[in-house]
Order: sequence, then structure tokens, then C-alpha cells
Amino acid sequence: MKKRTSGSDEGGGGDSPSQLIDARIEELGDWRGETLARIRALVTKADPDIVEEWKWRGVPVWSHAGMICTGETYKNAVKVTFAKGASLDDPSGLFNSSLEGNTRRAIDFHEGDTIDEEAFEALVHAAVALNTS
Repeated sequence: MKKRTSGSDEGGGGDSPSQLIDARIEELGDWRGETLARIRALVTKADPDIVEEWKWRGVPVWSHAGMICTGETYKNAVKVTFAKGASLDDPSGLFNSSLEGNTRRAIDFHEGDTIDEEAFEALVHAAVALNTS
């Protein structure tokens, strides 16, 4: 995984985006942190050239030739938004949020949800292919 120091590092005292994501996962300390860590691991496994960024006052962003997806945490969900999700095939039906837009699609994970890792990695591969085409 490539580490990148550009992007916003608000409140991080100069920490890299990867360090800020590490800190967010640790700070959550519950199922949301575990889910965000698993999502991160799947994204970086699917594409070793992923660049991690930290934007919008604390949102992990994964990019390769443009944004792939974000990982936002809320009280009851971890939302993974694919920047060009509407253009991606989703044969497994992972997208369950932000379905009405013309560009983005998201997956909301709730406590106790399992992640279809193969299907998720396929979405990451498709998003990278779209960005690099």
C-alpha cells in the first residue's frame, strides 16, 4: 500500500493519512473500528497501489487514478461510498445506500453484518479499472 502525505490532516499534527486512519480505527474501539479496519484491509488487498488519503475533517479515502471509495463512520453504520459506483456492475447486490444518484453508490454496514469479501474486492477491482481506463 502506498502511503501519501497529501490531503487534509486536520487535527493530526502532521501525521500521514495512514496514521490518521489507524488512529480513527483505534479511537472507535468497537464494531465500527473493526469493520473500518476490515474494509481497509480488503481495499488494500484488492489493489496494492491504493493511496490512502484523509479528507473532509476526518474521512478515510482510498484512491487509485482518482477516488475509489470513502469509509465514513456513524453511530449505527460504517458507510463505504464508491465515487463512481453507479457505473460499476454489482452482481452480488452489495450496494444498499445512495441508490438514487447518477454517480455514487454506497454500502452501509451495521453491527453484526458480514462482508462478502470476494464481491467487495471485485467492486474495488472494477472501480480501479474504471479509473485507469
